[in-house]
Amino acid sequence: MYSPQLIDHFEHPRNVGAVLSPDAQARVENPACGDVLTLSLRIDAGRIVEAKYQVKGCVAAIGCGSALTELLAGRSIQDARGLDRAAIQSAVGGLPPASEHASHLAWDALQGALRHL
Repeated sequence: MYSPQLIDHFEHPRNVGAVLSPDAQARVENPACGDVLTLSLRIDAGRIVEAKYQVKGCVAAIGCGSALTELLAGRSIQDARGLDRAAIQSAVGGLPPASEHASHLAWDALQGALRHL
C-alpha cells in the first residue's frame, strides 16, 4: 500500500518541530480528515536554510511533511515556489489515491508560508 520511501519518512521523520523565530510559517488543516500541518521556515540570502514541520495526522501526512522539509533544504525561494504536489508525491515514492490529500496538505502549508515572503 505505502512505498518504502513513505514508510521511511513515517518511521524516521526528518525536521520535526518548529523553527525558532521563523521568517515564514503557515498552519493548514484538512477539515475532511482532521489532519493539521504547520510548516516553519528560516530564510537567509533568499534561500531556505531551515524547514521544520509539526503534524497531527495520518501516516501519509507525516511522511509528506517530512519529505517536504527535505525538498526545501537549501532551495531558493523562487525554486520553492516551483514545487508542486507531484514533487511531494514523488519524494515519498507515490501515494495511493486515498492518501493524496496528504500531499495537498503539505503543499498548502508551503504556499501559505511562502505568501509571507
